[in-house]
Amino acid sequence: MRKGGYALRAGTALGLLLSLNVASGFAQDTGADDVIVLDPIVISSYEEEVLQSLGVSVISSEEISERAVANDISEIVRKMPGVNLTGASSSGQRGNQRQIDIRGMGPENVLILIDGKPVLSRTAIKMGRGGERDTRGDSNWVPAEMIERIEVIRGPAAARYGSGAAGGVVNIITKQPEDETFNINLRYNQPESNLEGGDARVNFLWAKPLNENVTLRLTGNYNKSEADDPDINDDTQDCDASTSAEDCASPAGVEGVVNKDLTAALDWRPNADNKFVFELGYSRQGNIYTADSQLSRETDTTLSLVGEETNTVKRANASISHEGRYAWGDIDSYIQYEHTDNRRLSEGTAGGVEGTINTTTEYDESKLDVLSAKSEADIETKFFGKDMALTVGTEFRYEKLDMSEISFSSVALDIGDTSADSSENDLTPDQSTLGLYAEGNILATDRLTISPAIRLDVADTFGTNLSGGLNATYEFDSGWSVKGGVGRAFKAPNLYQLSEGYVYTTRGNGCPYPYKGDGPCYVLGNSDLDAETSWNKEIGFAYAGAEGINATLTYFHNDYKDKIQSGTTQVGTYTVGSSTYRVYQWENIPDSETSGLEGSFQAPLGDRLNMSVNATYMLTSKQTLHIDGGTTSGGVAYDAITVEAPLSLVPDYTINASFEWQATDRLTVIPALTHYGEVDVTDYSAHTGEATGDTETVDPYTLVDLSLKYELNDTVTLTGGVTNLFDTSIKRSGNGSQTYNEPGRAFYVGLSATF
Repeated sequence: MRKGGYALRAGTALGLLLSLNVASGFAQDTGADDVIVLDPIVISSYEEEVLQSLGVSVISSEEISERAVANDISEIVRKMPGVNLTGASSSGQRGNQRQIDIRGMGPENVLILIDGKPVLSRTAIKMGRGGERDTRGDSNWVPAEMIERIEVIRGPAAARYGSGAAGGVVNIITKQPEDETFNINLRYNQPESNLEGGDARVNFLWAKPLNENVTLRLTGNYNKSEADDPDINDDTQDCDASTSAEDCASPAGVEGVVNKDLTAALDWRPNADNKFVFELGYSRQGNIYTADSQLSRETDTTLSLVGEETNTVKRANASISHEGRYAWGDIDSYIQYEHTDNRRLSEGTAGGVEGTINTTTEYDESKLDVLSAKSEADIETKFFGKDMALTVGTEFRYEKLDMSEISFSSVALDIGDTSADSSENDLTPDQSTLGLYAEGNILATDRLTISPAIRLDVADTFGTNLSGGLNATYEFDSGWSVKGGVGRAFKAPNLYQLSEGYVYTTRGNGCPYPYKGDGPCYVLGNSDLDAETSWNKEIGFAYAGAEGINATLTYFHNDYKDKIQSGTTQVGTYTVGSSTYRVYQWENIPDSETSGLEGSFQAPLGDRLNMSVNATYMLTSKQTLHIDGGTTSGGVAYDAITVEAPLSLVPDYTINASFEWQATDRLTVIPALTHYGEVDVTDYSAHTGEATGDTETVDPYTLVDLSLKYELNDTVTLTGGVTNLFDTSIKRSGNGSQTYNEPGRAFYVGLSATF
């Protein structure tokens, strides 16, 4: 049953386009001979002020070109304060499918944008009961060479971006040259170990003005990342003659992927005040299978498919954007259609075979359609006599998921006084959300800037949500300032969680406490879920010295409410003959929390040497699960319990450091290191409450890289280097927190030429 007596539909289109006229001024009679010269008042827009917040990092195209970025830009984003890579849940399943995790809130709470427009393709992929997805995320749709900059926004500053930004935002800004240019890039990476997969990439960008008002841009990319050897983790298993072959099977290494990307854009400037961009894009990602499965279950079928393509994700997008720069203010708008086709060999959906390929001929397919639109205006005005940059806007999002081609269990349910057959439930759920927001950047005094924001979202699923926040900056002097903020963010339920036709079955081991082994148990989608919410808070100090020294120290705390996960409260029964089985739903759990410290320091160490260091220390990362007691079918009674588990498997602390040495006018040398603290084990399962019995932790380790960049001439640049210089080995065992492979020593070379 949907909340609210209305339905928002895609016909809303672009929403409320704003037409605003603001006039203000004053006159003062100073006498004919008096001339008063006032210093100009410069007030930043709300967005510009947000990008100067403590919880924001900007990675330039130059920094990207100087680092060893392979196929996925998550590899450079992970080196920002507050950022790590982790799987989609704290279970560690699909451990090598690591994605961007900001402040320990998990990848599902990181909103990925390309040129300010949301990218939601990963949500087409089925979510397992523990919250896992077999996905690489949405951070590798744009090759690194095509990126102008990456904005990484954390904490309260991210709350303005709507659903999905409770952890943070990664906004990938692409290069958009308007002069005629042709740029081609080549890159090759070769691991030292023959058990690890290398990669090769080639891409181009071509821009050509067609006349004085129109520019055509084309980009293309091909990348092939080879898969690890299926036996790469064999030495992590401690087996003897009494161990079954299934229990002794080693978890898979990193699977490979082939990326094919093509975009075309037309920039039209009808006059000096307006710019329109028409864009079409198509991408295809096909995997190279390593025998991976959700529960590391090895079968004859999975072994026979090693090296084959077992799944593809195709993304197509079309958008129209408009920028208007007028005397009264600015307008930025877009409308975008995004289609994702997720096709993969059919997998088991129940218990121990969940996520294991069970056929070499039949495919499951899900299709996601998203229509999103946004329009906002920036206006310079007054607020009680104070200068203010005001932003007002509206945002619309419509999502529809077709999962009718995925096999699920059919369950005849008895819930309360009603009965229903899950096979009759809709397998094409949809969701519409309309947001209205206003944000201000107010110069309260010469030293104090206040930035309030408020946002109202209305959905035909979860109802209404009020969010927003308050950021402030106080400058003690020209160097020191204190900055802080509080913001309320939210995330809408995803379409798998909302669909009552999405059924998970466990034979017993996946049943929640106290019913482990007392199955089967069933978990269904739930159309009455509330939106997840979080109160994100941060406060800290910043120093920007004239001598080029910059430093920050920030404390952050996120109170995470109504997190959605598979439930532990029985909502009904399923009766077969004389047997009655338990039925659960996805549900909101009340309490989760993360907190920590972030620091950064940059300074020149001479005319040709710069140092940059940042660190993150996690103080808290937990979700609290309250489970009622009960009595098993065998008559054993259990008390109610409260357990805690981490929100995601991230290190206790992370330190990133690099030194940029301009050895000559053309040669840049960058040694860099990242040190990771211990990754603790999960004592209890977050979705069953049962003790895991895990003992293996990832001990602290350090990765050292060496990068070189040589400008051969004004048009050709060579890059090269070594990653993981000292060959630190981290192997996936599948137990505890040791759930991923860290690639060993590798050598890379690259070439970029512009004509």
